[in-house]
Amino acid sequence: MERDIRSIVSQMTLEEKADMCSGRDFWHLKGVERLGVPEVMVSDGPHGLRKQNEKADHLGANESIKAVCFPTACATACSFDRELLRELGEALGDECQAEDVSVILGPAVNIKRSPLCGRNFEYFSEDPYLASQMAAAHIQGVQSKNVGTSIKHFAANNQEYRRLSCSSEIDERTLREIYLAAFEAAIKDGKPDTVMCSYNKINGTFASENHWLLTEVLRDEWGFAGYVMSDWGAVNDRVRGLAAGLDLEMPASGGHTDAEIVAAVKNGTLDEAVLNRAVERILRIIFKFADGRRPGDFDMEKHNRLAERIATESMVLLKNDGLLPLPKEGKKIAFIGKFAEKPRFQGGGSSHINSYKITGALEAAGQIPEITSKITYAQGYNVEEDRIDPALLTEAVRVAEEADIAVIFAGLPDAFESEGYDRAHMGMPKCQNELIQEILRVQKNTVVLLHNGSPVEMPWAGDVKAILEAYLCGQAVGAAQVRLLFGLANPCGKLAETIPLKLQDNPSYLNFPGDGQTVEYKEGVFVGYRYYDKKEMDVRFPFGHGLSYTSFQYSDLKLSRNQLSDSDTLAVSLKVKNTGDIAGKEIVQLYVSDLTGAANRPVKELKGFAKVFLEPGQEKTVEMALDKRSFAWYNTRIHDWYAATGDYEILAGASSRDIRLTKTVHFVTETQLPFHIHRNTTVAELLADERTAPVIRSMMTDLASDMTGGGDNSSEAASEAITPEMTLKMLENSPLRSFKSFSGLSEEELTSLIQTLQEAADTVR
Repeated sequence: MERDIRSIVSQMTLEEKADMCSGRDFWHLKGVERLGVPEVMVSDGPHGLRKQNEKADHLGANESIKAVCFPTACATACSFDRELLRELGEALGDECQAEDVSVILGPAVNIKRSPLCGRNFEYFSEDPYLASQMAAAHIQGVQSKNVGTSIKHFAANNQEYRRLSCSSEIDERTLREIYLAAFEAAIKDGKPDTVMCSYNKINGTFASENHWLLTEVLRDEWGFAGYVMSDWGAVNDRVRGLAAGLDLEMPASGGHTDAEIVAAVKNGTLDEAVLNRAVERILRIIFKFADGRRPGDFDMEKHNRLAERIATESMVLLKNDGLLPLPKEGKKIAFIGKFAEKPRFQGGGSSHINSYKITGALEAAGQIPEITSKITYAQGYNVEEDRIDPALLTEAVRVAEEADIAVIFAGLPDAFESEGYDRAHMGMPKCQNELIQEILRVQKNTVVLLHNGSPVEMPWAGDVKAILEAYLCGQAVGAAQVRLLFGLANPCGKLAETIPLKLQDNPSYLNFPGDGQTVEYKEGVFVGYRYYDKKEMDVRFPFGHGLSYTSFQYSDLKLSRNQLSDSDTLAVSLKVKNTGDIAGKEIVQLYVSDLTGAANRPVKELKGFAKVFLEPGQEKTVEMALDKRSFAWYNTRIHDWYAATGDYEILAGASSRDIRLTKTVHFVTETQLPFHIHRNTTVAELLADERTAPVIRSMMTDLASDMTGGGDNSSEAASEAITPEMTLKMLENSPLRSFKSFSGLSEEELTSLIQTLQEAADTVR
């Protein structure tokens, strides 16, 4: 049924229109009964349905309905699997339909700037391309069920400390390339029904009233057509926010801000057309859901099996010195650590799911008939406080010593990371590190299995034989862990973030989380692997790293062309072969390296990936495509994406530091950068531009001679002191005005030279 939205809005009173722009309560939008506008509900997500019926709250203090807790984004991003994320979204969409929820709040795509951000477990990656691809697939899955999503938190919300008031100070290029790019592709490709603006300021202006962000970028550039809602309590000035593009304030305002909107329209400070447009956007999404209602599928057992499969695909085998997979029979294996019995599988705050069942590894191992090896258990540590319990430690060491293999289930307790506050450090609880070290004294065959929403320091990494990173992998975490440990499934996840050796290595270390008023993003575009690779720094485990129980061989990298321009697409193909003896999945990563030297850029950047399943001995061709954006950086001179003419290297690898194949392609841009020439333009700048280089190069010999005195009368000592090479280098760094001093140019001649160079620069190629 096609609705005439504008006609409905025209029949509303001014007060009714203003009322539509804030929530009825914590989770419901208002309706207008006389015009057939229904009330609809929104609910927290994004890795499960946190629907609250009574005593609603934002941070998860009050109980929600029983639901399925899927793996969190910190884990699912490691799957590098678009189809898996779409399937997750479809399940969430079904659950929302079954529970009459119109919009689920998520996914969250904020960049992992620092390992300390308390909400990193809810975010996908340090890399904007990976984050955008995972988010787009998630959105498409949910919205295929006619349920809306609300991509969040727009934008530059990369910490919890003073998140309601702190200003993220970011230069334009960094904002575009890193922090907005994760949203851009997800919004363009996924087309979410709503966008949730963040709490913080961006360069001094609250996101909730930032016209450049919410209208000029989001709508005018990216073509977003849905409505923008506030994060809960993020509104600073309601009228200013509405004018900037903030359509819906959440939660309810008690009518106070609605009255402010009415007053602003009446006194002429707010154009009623702005209000009408906001209401139209809200109604369009309300009716899209209401008119497209369909039966929902909330089969929790079915979705629990999906949660287990997603967890299995997402966990990352970080290290394996031949100890894994564990023998299914004939051995005595010690499971040590509280998380083996009661796993940590999700984060705290607004995304906390009231899981209908939770399976730990200890329980799961006893339910799998194939596993006949004897499993023993010791708690090892307390999760309530970071204190060594001598009795628990002694018992754990004894159990480990009596076993053939020890598996330590370790990680971060709930109190270490949550929405609302950032981590104080990157360490694990000291009692757990002590437990690992003590067990290593008596048991050399030790595996560490981690439960955490963000990287941890691993002082014992070189001593244990295997490390399995489970992140926060949802309610079926234990079943997935056991399948991977015992080889019933083959690990295939890869890191969506770098794990540094220590916190101090992180590029944001000196500028996180700021002074409470502002936080400066001084590391610029060098976030995560972009920084570590540029600095050639050792890391614990690099971005994209992940092991398998089989091995893969890459070969035959092919490019569809040797040269391309702005409008061309480059097709890339290569062959991947399973050279081991069991089936497995490989994640092929495609990076681009700019060799032109036109800008200070990362050594390489992820621009494509594909996940491929291979039987033993099987070989498949993997294909990906790169367009101009894959080669481009954000040029603030033209306020647009720009790829310079020159060579670019295409790199295919198993991780950011395991590059297997490379080829070079030549890019020719049709974009001509503006070049304003003035008295202080240097010779080097003129030589670097192909339009002005011939003009200035023709003058170089004479200018160099003038600077050294020239002629045959130069002394031998002077010639030794100032070589021609030195003169040319000095000349390159000289501004045009220096020619008056060294070459005797008059002011009029200098002006004429600048004019000649400017005419050359303005020449259209």
